[in-house]
Amino acid sequence: MSEHHDLIEITSDGLSAQINPQGAELHALKDREGRDLQWNGDPAVWRGRAPILFPIVGMLVEGRYRLCGKTYHLGKHGFARHKRFEVVGGDASSTVLRLRADAQTLLSYPFRFELDLHFALSGVTLTLNATIRNHGDTPMPASFGFHPAFRWPLPFGQPRAKHAIRFAQPEPAAVRRMDREGLLKPEVEPTPVAGDRLVLRDALFEADALMFDRLKSRALYYGADHGPSLRIGYPEMPYLGLWTKPGAGFIAIEPWYGINDTEGFMGDLWDKPGIFGVAPGDARRLSMVINLVR
Repeated sequence: MSEHHDLIEITSDGLSAQINPQGAELHALKDREGRDLQWNGDPAVWRGRAPILFPIVGMLVEGRYRLCGKTYHLGKHGFARHKRFEVVGGDASSTVLRLRADAQTLLSYPFRFELDLHFALSGVTLTLNATIRNHGDTPMPASFGFHPAFRWPLPFGQPRAKHAIRFAQPEPAAVRRMDREGLLKPEVEPTPVAGDRLVLRDALFEADALMFDRLKSRALYYGADHGPSLRIGYPEMPYLGLWTKPGAGFIAIEPWYGINDTEGFMGDLWDKPGIFGVAPGDARRLSMVINLVR
């Protein structure tokens, strides 16, 4: 992990943020009164804050995938979160960071990608735009995910037990769980969402993350019934993970385009659920928007 002396600071009249070039990770998000909205990365609990997941999301069976008859090794959530991004643009309220394929990435992911993360503040809104470009001459399979962790409870005086997630639409579909290896179990279980509302409690996460792979909503609200809340929009993302360590001071709200392997999956990467293709010379854009709603 890098030192924090090179954090990039951006501000608006409603929010301030810090971004770490190591992993292009959102390091801090505060309201105009300086209250922390984001988890602080306490290494005794979970040192992550908002990792970027690319070129896969979640775990692969035996940490390997197959592509066109060859086998490659990739660790959980891919390599982007462990790589240092280059700062390629920005101003007082925005920054752009870039990761390019290199000799190391080509060993585990044989594609000449370019990944840009654009962070922009305007008023009480933080917008994150990811652009995934294919500079090679063959179609490129990929997944991508956001993994921000927010304070639970939020710093507005309401207790932890009063916090809930309200989805933009009712979410009646069954949910998925992972096994001890981080792979999706084939069976489903009934959703804990009542209508559009999920009351947050530690018991939900004793079996690790909640995985929504038949998600209808492309936005949700997180917070207590009274006081400010966060609206998190993810217009292009068809999957969502919710996760914490029981008793921890955060809830990770993770919009994904991609998902863990299911137990026993041995197919080609192109056949894996949650894989999208980027044509040669083309780009795929995915976004997450965080609004502070007072």
